[in-house]
Amino acid sequence: MLVKRIGLDLGTSNSLVFVEGRGIVINEPTVVAVSVEDRKVLAIGQEAKEMIGKVPENIIVKRPLREGVIASYRLTEALLKYFLNKAIGRVRIFKPEVMISVPAGITTVEERAVIEAALSAGAGKVYLLPEPIAAAIGAKLPINTSAGNMIVNMGGGTTEVGVISMNGIVSYDSVRTAGDSLNEAIISHIRKEKGLLIGEQMAEKIKIAVGSATKMEKPLEVQIKGRDASTGMPRSMIVDSNSVVEAVTPILKQILVSVRGVLEKTPPELSSDIIDRGMVLSGGTSQLRNIDELFTKAIGVPAHVVDDPLFCVVRGTASALQHLEVIRRSLRGN
Repeated sequence: MLVKRIGLDLGTSNSLVFVEGRGIVINEPTVVAVSVEDRKVLAIGQEAKEMIGKVPENIIVKRPLREGVIASYRLTEALLKYFLNKAIGRVRIFKPEVMISVPAGITTVEERAVIEAALSAGAGKVYLLPEPIAAAIGAKLPINTSAGNMIVNMGGGTTEVGVISMNGIVSYDSVRTAGDSLNEAIISHIRKEKGLLIGEQMAEKIKIAVGSATKMEKPLEVQIKGRDASTGMPRSMIVDSNSVVEAVTPILKQILVSVRGVLEKTPPELSSDIIDRGMVLSGGTSQLRNIDELFTKAIGVPAHVVDDPLFCVVRGTASALQHLEVIRRSLRGN
């Protein structure tokens, strides 16, 4: 095929790019490093993330998106151009078709900004797919049937909760609580309870290494390094899973409130389907240990973490491009 088809999960914290025929070719942080003096973009993606907390005052590291929508048009355009060039090369005869996942609650103005940024970055045709639908397609849920399908997609900046039937969203909620919130909670907890100052990257390391949604009989342990809050000197210590549970529980409760709210707004006929089939958890945050156990117990509905939850949305965007006629009614901004 002469025209390349690209699926893009443009996340607040992390972005993934899927090229038809090649699979996932990019998985990088949604981060840009900028010079304060002339606003020049110095680094994008992983290279920019590695600068966090390590750069002089004349360089700032920014996230172009906030809560899934564009916070800086110029930086988002630069980010998209970087992704497209890296994915399919700078020299191309035909501009690619791009399917981008967006929050289901996005406004028409925000939709237009995403489309224009992608077109300016080099896309030929741009489609926007609501994130819950993208996640559901990626999870291989039968969303084209009249049955109720519940998806909880927990990313970096937001959690999107949706009940989907007949390729449409029946009930929906979005909360600004997800992976980044967990990191912030871990940073705060370690400072208050352990007297140790740590950064975002160390908090992420703790979450991945020993993080859990529920208390563990045999908690995992990890050694961490930071700065002593009293002396200002470097210090290392051991943190275990149960300490992380204490930190993240209030954040997870906010997500559970959103899930309950969506279920309360769901028609009874679809609710019965969800009770039978359960809810599906996707997104990077669903990789937190025992999170399915927590959701099942708290909501009273079986919760299942999809295979490869981090790649669920981007695979959904790629699949949607291959079935445009079927999914066209679900698209935004077209």
